Amino acid sequence: MNWADYIVVDPAICHGKACIKGTRVMVSVILDNLAAGASGADICRDYPSVTEEAIRAAIAYAAELSHERVLAIPA
Repeated sequence: MNWADYIVVDPAICHGKACIKGTRVMVSVILDNLAAGASGADICRDYPSVTEEAIRAAIAYAAELSHERVLAIPA
């Protein structure tokens, strides 16, 4: 899985926070929901523009960030 296929950072969208491509759903919202115990199905139901693949990409993005290095995000 290439998380960059699903995650975008654009200063014009959500103040430049990482979002699911084509939506205004921030990666942090996905991760917060998962941390609170929501399932992928719950998130897809609550945010119909988000797919299971996008959820996995959000997790992969967070995993990359946990390596404590700077990530270049393609425009």
